[in-house]
Amino acid sequence: MTTLKRNTDYRRLYARGTSYANPALVTYFMKNRAGICRIGITTSKKIGNAVERNKSRRLIRAAFQNVYKEYEAYLQGYDFVFVARGKTRYRKSYDLETVMVAHLKKGGIIPR
Repeated sequence: MTTLKRNTDYRRLYARGTSYANPALVTYFMKNRAGICRIGITTSKKIGNAVERNKSRRLIRAAFQNVYKEYEAYLQGYDFVFVARGKTRYRKSYDLETVMVAHLKKGGIIPR
């Protein structure tokens, strides 16, 4: 699992990726040609100050690490971008984990 670094990767996911929204999290995903799992996390200033934005990023990262451990075989070859929302900072990582799994099941990446 690596991170997305280039702005073009984020823009490609926003434009052509599949997205699912929840009051706590928005998930974008799309197949990639690299054959590895790549992740990006976005938090805007609407979330709060720097401390709250960093907390949101840490929560999302922790939740995805747990999801990745459980479903690693299914997640290979996909790019993911998680967008934090206003309620993200008030949730626990296991709440975000259930939201992520639900989004991935809706998208057909993880079997139901």
